Amino acid sequence: MALNYIWIAFFLIAFIVGLVKLIFLGDIEVFPNMVTSTFDMAKLGFEISLGLTGVLTLWLGLMKIGEKGGIVKIFSKLIGPFFAKLFPEIPKNHPAIGSIMLNVSANMLGLDNAATPMGLKAMKEMQENNPKKDTASNAQIMFLVLNTSGLTLLPISIMVYRSQLGAANPSDIFIPIMLATYFSTLAGLISVSIYQKINLFDKTILAYLGGLTAIIVALIYYFSGLPKEKITLVSNLVSNILLFSIIIFFILLAMRKKVNIYEAFVEGAKDGFSIAVKIIPFLIAILVAIGVFRASGAMSLLIDGVAASLKYMGINADFIPALPTALMKPLSGSGARGMMVDAMNTYGADSFVGKVASTVQGATDTTFYILAVYFGSVGIKNTRYAVTCGLIADFTGIIAAIIIAYLFFY
Repeated sequence: MALNYIWIAFFLIAFIVGLVKLIFLGDIEVFPNMVTSTFDMAKLGFEISLGLTGVLTLWLGLMKIGEKGGIVKIFSKLIGPFFAKLFPEIPKNHPAIGSIMLNVSANMLGLDNAATPMGLKAMKEMQENNPKKDTASNAQIMFLVLNTSGLTLLPISIMVYRSQLGAANPSDIFIPIMLATYFSTLAGLISVSIYQKINLFDKTILAYLGGLTAIIVALIYYFSGLPKEKITLVSNLVSNILLFSIIIFFILLAMRKKVNIYEAFVEGAKDGFSIAVKIIPFLIAILVAIGVFRASGAMSLLIDGVAASLKYMGINADFIPALPTALMKPLSGSGARGMMVDAMNTYGADSFVGKVASTVQGATDTTFYILAVYFGSVGIKNTRYAVTCGLIADFTGIIAAIIIAYLFFY
């Protein structure tokens, strides 16, 4: 619903700005440019979607190998003790715990197709123990915020788009996204814990959070001490070694379970084409709206206005063209994806703006969409503080993404 209003607003604002430029500035090219942009962006959306097929096929095949090898269950076991402390209302060995861990593990690995069914199943199982059926329980809110914070270890879709748009090294955003999404998740977790009075100083919670935080701080400290020219070099090398190691690990896991690796790859890869085709109408819809908005001059007015305000306050404003991706992210996943694609197409996939937009896109998830789908699936109307905590996670992730992008790419 939010995207519907945003889509309409883009066209109406573009029309108004175009009229103003035509009447008061005598710009007779503004409307021809707007119409031309609809054709250009529709063509771009189709070409990008079609070009995604090969890379999506590859990665979905590889992820299916990992899934059949048992990687999701391994992740579940690793984070099980931690989750038991975060969901004290759920009885031990309750089926909801398993579904929650499988959902979060699948999200971390970028397995959206596996994560959503598990998430809906977890929500239904938690609803069975919910005394107020129209009001979100503490466990459901914690689960939702962990989902909206978007903790991701493998930002596959973003790397796929970067590859399609000509990035020299599509995986260069791997470590920055991993760092940014950690801060988003941490902010969401802490905010919910404060509301629910969960003891964050519990030994188990401290061990997990303390250990992860130490690793993140060490990474930031290490990279901040490197010369600028070496940060990109080291980051690219480490990112690609980690990604290839994950692929090998998936294959070894599948071999241990005696999985037919070739057949597993083909099974997962079959989804690549269908997903790429499904993306076409959504991507074209948002890209055409953005194209008209940009061609009318409205986008420039927005960006220049925000940039002038930041420069007045003495803040570097080079990231501003990537800001539309950040503003769209809590409202619409497809809208934010379109903004990211537009930023990379306009400024270049390897430009600072393109990399900031990519990092922001991976830093958090679509809060309002996830709340609508998950709460709507069990008939919950009173979401209590779920939106507040979700937006805290979003805001933290976006700020972290911008700062980290400056560290790695500026």
